[in-house]
Amino acid sequence: MKNSQSIFVVSGVVQCVGFRYHTSRQAQKLAISGYAKNLNDGRVEVLAVGESGQVDKLYQWLQVGPASASVDNVVKQRVGEDEKRNVRIGEFQIL
Repeated sequence: MKNSQSIFVVSGVVQCVGFRYHTSRQAQKLAISGYAKNLNDGRVEVLAVGESGQVDKLYQWLQVGPASASVDNVVKQRVGEDEKRNVRIGEFQIL
């Protein structure tokens, strides 16, 4: 299976509701590395690094999120080969 990197920007009620924590737990279940961080405008950015099919599963999950959140939109951007970020495999950080 092919590894991929994608950045997701999630909007809605996604800060102060445990969104990053739940995203981290979901990513760990799917063997995805990367991070989740709050943006100044109230959105959350997620970098997902892992097997393409697992990254797609995280994308599907992000569109709903945890019960405490209310997701309005998820923008997905695949990271190109020349833009890939160094990520510790097996580590998903909450920034």
